[in-house]
Amino acid sequence: MRRYALSENSRGHRRIKGMHEQAGNKSYLGLRACPARRDELSGMKPLFLSVICFFLIAIISASLAHAFYEWQEEESHLELRGLVRAFGAVFKNPEEQFFYEKEWEKGLGAFARLIMLAQAGENLGFEFNAYQTYLSSSLVSGLGTTGVAFDVERSGALEWNLINGKYVHLAIDRLSARWSRDRVDITLGRQPVNLATTYYFTPNDFFAPFAAQSFYRVYKPGVDAARAEVRLGDLSQLSLVSVLGYQSGDQDSDTGWSDSPEGYRTSAVARASTVAGDFEWAVIGGTVRESDIIGGSFQGELFGWLGLRAEGHRSESETAAGPRATEAVVGFEHKWESSLNIRLEQFYHGSGANSVSKYSPGTAYLARNYTALGVGYEFTPLWIGEFLTLFNWIDHSALLTANAVYSLSDERELSLIAGVPIGKKPDGPIIRSEFGLYPWSLNIEVRSYF
Repeated sequence: MRRYALSENSRGHRRIKGMHEQAGNKSYLGLRACPARRDELSGMKPLFLSVICFFLIAIISASLAHAFYEWQEEESHLELRGLVRAFGAVFKNPEEQFFYEKEWEKGLGAFARLIMLAQAGENLGFEFNAYQTYLSSSLVSGLGTTGVAFDVERSGALEWNLINGKYVHLAIDRLSARWSRDRVDITLGRQPVNLATTYYFTPNDFFAPFAAQSFYRVYKPGVDAARAEVRLGDLSQLSLVSVLGYQSGDQDSDTGWSDSPEGYRTSAVARASTVAGDFEWAVIGGTVRESDIIGGSFQGELFGWLGLRAEGHRSESETAAGPRATEAVVGFEHKWESSLNIRLEQFYHGSGANSVSKYSPGTAYLARNYTALGVGYEFTPLWIGEFLTLFNWIDHSALLTANAVYSLSDERELSLIAGVPIGKKPDGPIIRSEFGLYPWSLNIEVRSYF
């Protein structure tokens, strides 16, 4: 299932005991159990802790800057940036041993990210983005919550686990080259691809979407893709995207995704957008993995004060017996001069279940109809608060989450996230509500940018 705390990337997954029993030694996320290797490499733990401590000390002692290294000469430049996150989390799981091995889980972790942006001449640009995550063993069951993009479909060749994935994960998150000339931009390599218009529920964001309850969305995970952006006019644009697909369940991969692409899972999508009146309108179509899709989106303002967003698509499997579904979201939003802002979204999830008995664990959203209500407010220039309620209309469960961010300096911030699930708890292997499966949670995190 999904946790929301600590999440930097896409929809996370929880380790579920029942799934482990069905999969044998291979975990739900594709990690492999190897006690002997764990003992052999356990001495490496202090080394990685020392590396992270070095990063922390360097950042604390360094003067504030927009980048820790910059070089520029005529039309070329190089910029290096970094991010370090240190966090602690506590989870109280439902008292049901079929889904959870422990009632309480708590632990510490750290996350370091290195970003390189480069421009070579007028037309050529590069991006490199890599991260390393350290987790205490008690948090490994919540890997999907820590910024480790295990559920992102991309080549496992650029990601590595050390100490059998129990403590350290290293990944190249972005590695791309961009060529630009006149009205055309072409990007090749591992890059983020975002085709969404709405915020919480994003059915048109097919590649590594954020979970609705993700508060921290600075870095979207990259996928292996080729993308062309063509500016058709001042207010019109054509996007052509092809994303490689991979086979899941690869036992030789640290992430569970194969190293080499699988042709039948390759996606090709086109999106055209233009502005008419006070709205941006877009149509989207193509093939996503093994389904043909067609859809659209729009966004703008009504009466000059009410924001309106909507997106959706119809998908049909390329096989006669495959699934067909309609996904659609409509959202309203408004921000007052006092900084209070409210966002409401209604999600029709056509591939979701219309009854609790038909729930399929492991999917991003289990039910067919959801509502999200978010409220944000700037209490002081340094302190911002966000509140989110997710409601499942099929089983009437809900997830209440709150996020407070306090600015410690221009480059540092403190975040506190709490979550309270409301819903019927599971009865053995029987799911009685979606959010009733979620844990109570509390997370505190310090982020430093350099």
